[in-house]
Parts: sequence; C-alpha cells; structure tokens
Amino acid sequence: MPAFDPTLAEIRFGCGLSPNIAPAQSVAAMLATLQGPDLAAARHPIEPFDTFRARIVRYNEQGRLRRDLRGTAAEKTALKAMRVMNKQARQAQMTWLGQSLARCVTTQAPFRERLSAFWADHFTAQGKAALMRRAVSPYVEEAIRPHLSGRFEDLLIAAVTHPVMVSYLDQRGSVGPNSPRGKKAGGGLNENLAREIMELHTLGVGGPYTQGDVRALAELLTGLTFNPQVGRVFRKDSAEPGPETVLGKDYGGDPAKLSDIESALRDLARHPATARHLARKLAVHFVADTPDPALVQEIETALRDSGSDLSAGYAAMLAHPAAWNAAPGNVKRPFEFMASALRALAIPPESFVPLKEKQFRDYIQYPLHLMGHSWERPVGPDGLSEDDSAWITPQGLAARLQWALAVPQILAGTLPDPREFLITALAGRATPAVQFAAQAAESRADGVGLILASPAFQRS
Repeated sequence: MPAFDPTLAEIRFGCGLSPNIAPAQSVAAMLATLQGPDLAAARHPIEPFDTFRARIVRYNEQGRLRRDLRGTAAEKTALKAMRVMNKQARQAQMTWLGQSLARCVTTQAPFRERLSAFWADHFTAQGKAALMRRAVSPYVEEAIRPHLSGRFEDLLIAAVTHPVMVSYLDQRGSVGPNSPRGKKAGGGLNENLAREIMELHTLGVGGPYTQGDVRALAELLTGLTFNPQVGRVFRKDSAEPGPETVLGKDYGGDPAKLSDIESALRDLARHPATARHLARKLAVHFVADTPDPALVQEIETALRDSGSDLSAGYAAMLAHPAAWNAAPGNVKRPFEFMASALRALAIPPESFVPLKEKQFRDYIQYPLHLMGHSWERPVGPDGLSEDDSAWITPQGLAARLQWALAVPQILAGTLPDPREFLITALAGRATPAVQFAAQAAESRADGVGLILASPAFQRS
C-alpha cells in the first residue's frame, strides 16, 4: 500500500516543491505545522477585519456628510473622499492577493495555507455594498485562519456570524415577524443564511433537514446583524420571540440571545451528517474528484468521534493509504497553479507584491480571471468548483500556457536552466514528454513555461 511521500506531500497537500524549503518528512511533521504561531501571516500581513471596519466607519461618515450637505462644496469634498477610500480599498485588496501568494511561496507550513484556502472557499462570502465588497481577505484573516486546527463548531460560528457573511447572505435585513421591530416597522424573514448553513456549511445537500428546519433556524438567527461601529451585534428587538425547533431540538426563548444561535450551530457542527459532508469535501479537494470511499469513511469517523475536531479529520486523511496514491490527482485550481509556479521558481515576494496596480493586474489578477478564477468575486455561495472539468477548458489552458511562458521571466529576471528546473519543480514526476520539451526548448523562458504548463505540473 502507498506510504507517506515527502514530494507528494508538498504537491498534493502543500503549495508545491521549492528549491529553498525542504518538504515535511512525516504526517506528524505536517500536522505539527498547524500548531504554534502563524509565521506566514506575520511575515506577509493582511489587514484584520477589525481594522478594515474602521475604513467602513470613515466611509459612512463621508456618506452622511454628502447626504446632509447636498448642493454645497462640502458635498463634493465628501464625494471625493469616498472615491479615494474606494480606490485605497481596491488597491489594498490587490496587495492582499499578493500577500496570499507570498505566503504560499515562502511558507514552511504549506498545509496551513492550503487549509486556509479550502475553508475560505467552504465559507464563501463577499460583502455586497461599497467598501464591504473588498473585505474578503480581512474576513478570512479574522474568521477562518485562527480556527484551522480547532473544532469545526468554533470555525462555523466565527464564519457564519461574521459581518461579511451577514452582509453576503442578507441576514442584516432579516427581522422576526413577531419581534418588536417586526410589529412596528415591518420587515421580512430572510432564510438565505439558514439555508446555506444547512445545505453548504454543515449537513450538506440532501441532508436530514426539512424546510421547517430552515425556517426555524432562520427565525432563531433573527437579531444577528452588523454595526460598523462595533462589529457583530445581536438586536433583541429584531429577534423572533419564543423557542425554535431545529432538527427536533428546541433552542431559544423569550428573550432571545446570541448564545441560542451558537448552541444550534454547535449541534449542527457535531451532527453525523456534517461529519459525512465535510469528510467528502476534504477528500475530493485534496485527493481526487472521486475519492476512495474508505478514505471518506475514515475522515468521517474521526470527525464524528472527536466531536468535530478538525485536526483529527486531517490526521485520518493523511494516515490513509489512498491519500498517497502516486497516480496524478486533481487539477490545480488557478490560484494553486500560480502559487506553486512562483514557489518552484523561488520568486521573492518583493518581485510581485509591491507591483503598481496596472502591472499587478496584468501579471497576476487578470491572468487568474482568464484561467477561470475571479479573485474574491464568487459567483455564488457554493464557492469554486472542485470538478477538474471546470478548469480544463480551452480558454483556461490557453491562459495558463500564456502566463507560464511570459510572466515568470518578467518577475524572476533570470530563470533557471530548464533541465535543473525540471528536478526542482517535479522531482521524479516528470514524464518523458516533459523531459524532452525541457531539453529541446529554444530558450529558458520556453523551457520553464512548458514545464509549468505540462500536465505533470498542473496536477497534484
């Protein structure tokens, strides 16, 4: 049966091989990198949401001035200030994309970076208006990264009650029909957040819940909202009074409390159907579109029996022989492809993080879009597709090849000899066709580009 392989560990569960960073030598070493300080985040910082929230406060202040001072010179001053803030937030978002790539390129804990991206996708969210549209990276920094190796229930609560998720799934306007606010000012119940919690975040499509459970959870969630001045808040006057029955268990009462919501979320996180749903998602994402059922079962059992301990689930996945099948695995998604290419070339972050906006858009952001990934602009709450067919498209492959042939030499300056790079990037996974292409290339740029665009590099 296949055993642990350091090279495969870096390619399948990490950010790719690097000429400067040695692979982990055991499953225990991989899991150990999830503990202790988050060094990659410290070296390549992304603004936490609490700091970003201050941007929203300042923006809203200018918006109020603009409304209150219509027809005056002060209105134009406020409008100009708002435009400047929008531009600053847009530029900051680009920088955070660069920092996310830099983390993957330089980290000695690559499994942490992959898990961060996985859970950020599982809990896909984007603010809907003004500056909040730029808040995805700060949301991930605050709600996702601190909980990667803890209990899923803590990750679930942090993500689905976060202001960005509240904004994305229209929870801010959800009011209990029988609440004081609902009786006085009207307003409707919104089921979006409740439905996605059950369908996407916990029990899964086809899980053991009914429309009645969705509505009951939606009523329990009323009162959960966001105030830019303080962050997440619970408005008792918007909360539906009385207990709610979700999956046969009563929660809440009169008065309603935020802790009632958290209790329901903890029970959903520990539900056997949630363990099954998460187990399959982990196996599909990291190992194969059609994973070995025994692998899924091992992860599911570990999550269920440990009370949603994510580290136990990761350990079960990495301990199973199916995880180390040497056959080519999933196609790298665009961000993973770009990050692993930069890592294999050991391109220093200072070559791409501080690029001017147009250059960064031309070399990084727009190529990702052409490959099929519009950074932090989700099509829907179900996140990026896990199907290889979503990424193996004529346009996507053409964009990968074009980027591989042109951009690395711009960012690196001097490229390695393709024959040496073949060993760095692929170790023993290079096929005869890739070896021939590397040796026959007319230039270093062509040779390196063909290696990066090869199926051997594209798959994990």
